[in-house]
Amino acid sequence: MKILIVEDEAELAKSISEYLSLENYLCENAVTFSEAINKIEMFDYDCILLDIMLPDGNGLKILEELKKRNKEDGVIIISAKNALDDKIEGLKLGADDYLTKPFHLSELMARVYSIIRRKQFSSSNVVRQNELQIDLLAKTVAVNDETVSLTKKEFDLLIYFIGNKNKVISKSTLAEHLSGDFADMLDNHDFVYAHVKNLKKKLYDAGCEHYLKTVYGTGYKWEA
Repeated sequence: MKILIVEDEAELAKSISEYLSLENYLCENAVTFSEAINKIEMFDYDCILLDIMLPDGNGLKILEELKKRNKEDGVIIISAKNALDDKIEGLKLGADDYLTKPFHLSELMARVYSIIRRKQFSSSNVVRQNELQIDLLAKTVAVNDETVSLTKKEFDLLIYFIGNKNKVISKSTLAEHLSGDFADMLDNHDFVYAHVKNLKKKLYDAGCEHYLKTVYGTGYKWEA
């Protein structure tokens, strides 16, 4: 799961990134309005943590841009401003939640998880597809009630595929999802093929149906 942290307070941004990274979220940072706009134009995120007061612009304008582009990234406004008008305006513009500084990182993580779960998995903690069962909180996978051991990358890929079921996902999109900004620096996307191949083998060896399909010349698709 990929998170964009739009925050100009360096220490806070670092703390959030380190905390969420421990929970296997891939975190990227933007410290200015212009940098944030550039990132949302180029990439999709499972959740955006958005400070309203940025050195070169108002974070609410970023919400307007997301709405204009019909993007479905989850958004949590994080701001020292506790004005009711800002909260109402942010929610009207499409923000999913609002958290006032200072806050506990555990609470922030809970809200991030809640938004991703609500948007992608209909608010469920357990995702099921026939013989396949995924516990999002425990980060475990089972096929026919037998546990399947996946690496962090493989688990992240599985959740990403199921969260985008019946959609063709390109290798470049998967590379960007797994590696963030570093994807542009890679010579090729062979590592994506390797992770997908390993994920397929582990699931199929455990008795899972072939839900994950290769769309030759394009990418991959998880069929529900």
